[in-house]
Amino acid sequence: MNRVVLFLFGIIGVFSACNKKQEVFYASYKPITQSVYASGTVKGKNQYQVYARSTGIIQEVYVNEGDFVKKGQAILKIDNQVLSLAKSNALATAQFNDLKLNQDKLLELQHSIEVLKETYLEDSLLLLRQQNLYQQQVGSKLELEQRSLSFKRSRSNYLSSLLKYSQLNRQVDYAAKQANVNAAISNEQLGDLIVKSELDGKLFSVLKKRGEMVNAQSPVAIIANANSYYLELLVDEFDIALIQLGQTVMLTMDSYKGKVFEAKVSKIIPIMNERNKTFLIEADFLKAPDALYPNLTAEANIVITQKEKALLIPRNLLVEQKFVMLASGEKRLVQTGLMDYEQVEILKGITAEDALAKP
Repeated sequence: MNRVVLFLFGIIGVFSACNKKQEVFYASYKPITQSVYASGTVKGKNQYQVYARSTGIIQEVYVNEGDFVKKGQAILKIDNQVLSLAKSNALATAQFNDLKLNQDKLLELQHSIEVLKETYLEDSLLLLRQQNLYQQQVGSKLELEQRSLSFKRSRSNYLSSLLKYSQLNRQVDYAAKQANVNAAISNEQLGDLIVKSELDGKLFSVLKKRGEMVNAQSPVAIIANANSYYLELLVDEFDIALIQLGQTVMLTMDSYKGKVFEAKVSKIIPIMNERNKTFLIEADFLKAPDALYPNLTAEANIVITQKEKALLIPRNLLVEQKFVMLASGEKRLVQTGLMDYEQVEILKGITAEDALAKP
């Protein structure tokens, strides 16, 4: 009895397999778009991070997030006692070394030069007179030598005073200029305690509060143009050769679910980020959403090529990326063209009348 039952079940299985129809597919003419995926963020035009040029404690914050600021407008003030004391010291040094205040030293030396000059001229005349007397055999040789020695001494003192005057004049002039430069540097450093905006725009974020420490390595605010935005997109190194200026970008954002926006590639940064192996692409909105904010995330497809009529089959029908299986069981070589995530264009090998089967 058991053998009869098993035999009957076997016959039923054979008939079921024979009656199951083979699923067939046909190529069809449809439009296709080849695109490159890119992830990105929304950026404000001229968006930049504001950095302090000096280290210190924030004493005052003059603006609030969302405010519109002008170029040169103060954002915050930093307290740095060291720089304040340095400025006071530089000003005191500049006043001490002021050229006008040091004129008395030069005048004193000038008077000394006049006296030494008169002595030098007088000794010169006395020497000449003594030489004439000596030639007339009047006076001794010792007197002549003494006059000559006095002349040489006075001449040396006079010339030395001229050199000292020249050196003092240079020293006074150099000290005055150096002191003024140091005072200007100190004043510039003190001016760095006021952090200012570098452009007209909207203050999107203030990253530091009153009482917090700031330095030149950490940003204190983010400013950008208020009504002008663009996209920064990251493209994989394998796709970068396909990207060109002016290509259409179709994008979606989590902030606008279900909506698709269009942009154009405006800039290609020609260097790869070695850390994530991507290239930075910029794109401008053709029609931006009503409300945008910096750093909103976006997912985009950069359109490479479009065809309105192409012979297409599902990509899962391809075998080894270059063959298809006919319903008859034949393995046929084909030439492919454009492809997206679901479909692939067939250029040669089959027609729309050929029945295809899944591999």
